[in-house]
Amino acid sequence: MIQFQYTALTESGEKTSGVLEADNEAAALRLLGERRLFPVTVRGKGLTDGKPKPEKRRVKSRDLGVMYGQLADLLGSGVPLLRALDSLIRSTSSPSLRELLKEIRVSVAEGKSLTESLRQYPQVFPILHTAMIQAGERAAFMEEVLRSLSGFLERLDELQSKVLGAIIYPALLSLLGVSVMIGALIFFVPKFEPLLAAAKKPLPTEVLFGASKVMRSYWYLVLLAAGGAGGLVYANIRSPKARRLIEQWQLKVPVVGTALRLVAITRFCRILGTMLANGVPLLQALKISKDATGSTLLGERIALATEAVRDGKRLSEPLAADGFFPEQIMAMIAVAEESNKLDKVLVQIADTVERRTNRQVDQAVRLIEPAILCLVAAGIGFLALGLLLPIFTMASQLGSR
Repeated sequence: MIQFQYTALTESGEKTSGVLEADNEAAALRLLGERRLFPVTVRGKGLTDGKPKPEKRRVKSRDLGVMYGQLADLLGSGVPLLRALDSLIRSTSSPSLRELLKEIRVSVAEGKSLTESLRQYPQVFPILHTAMIQAGERAAFMEEVLRSLSGFLERLDELQSKVLGAIIYPALLSLLGVSVMIGALIFFVPKFEPLLAAAKKPLPTEVLFGASKVMRSYWYLVLLAAGGAGGLVYANIRSPKARRLIEQWQLKVPVVGTALRLVAITRFCRILGTMLANGVPLLQALKISKDATGSTLLGERIALATEAVRDGKRLSEPLAADGFFPEQIMAMIAVAEESNKLDKVLVQIADTVERRTNRQVDQAVRLIEPAILCLVAAGIGFLALGLLLPIFTMASQLGSR
């Protein structure tokens, strides 16, 4: 038997944790399901019978979205679930997803529900997916849930691709600028040292020659220092306190901060609206969306909103605190609560804010690009100043003689 340490959500949205023993991870997830718990994390603590730990799987969200859409079409056409899974196994182009579908098919053939079969692989099918599919199975609208999940993953993938695509060009500019400066310090600047050995060197030249000597003679120390600094930053940036401070700083940056805020709001509205539209209870949907927005500050507000809703209050009141949400969005959410159309309005807000987000991302990129170009030009200008200033000084002294 294997001991598993788990963290799960109750039906009321409360978090609980503990330890249980099972033959494998699938059995542990099945036990949690029997206790009416929704697993968040399940980790094996040790082996008592020598069995290996379950293999980790990695499947792209884009492949998952396509799979959900195809499964919805098959089920909507009246194809039984087992035959639909067989068809997906033959048609999928992802090897990892194909092997995963084979195991899911075996699990379903043994009499388990689709939800139970998917919960065996929490690293591929997060609780956001399984909660919606479970609601679809219970209320007999599985096709609508799967189509909703497919569209949801497609929109999130488009937004992520938009943001990543906008970052590529500035990142390449930064890499090119740093490479040019390092190459100049190693190969170009040393050729001027013999020529300017007897000349009086101003401060920019001394700094330039000193940096060149450090790069050539102590490059291993530079690499070690850079690696150590990177490791230190990476270790500290993973803490909640550091992430919160960094996010607070990012949100204060003009244009860029607005774009990041809109991205977080879009994810929250789309996740919460999609789950509510597919039968997931509000408290559970809020708990899941808190961990899926990617924003620490927004997650804190969602946690406060969850407690307020549990106490019988409205969702819009705690979300309006500190002005994270624009007033227009809060007004729409408040009206949606009164008209009992929160799920539809949240998805509409996500569509509207996503268009604004695209414009904000474009504006942020247009501001970042000239800023990086100015930094690269300043570095090259300092390089030219450090090399040419002593030459001009020598020329003027010779001319005066």
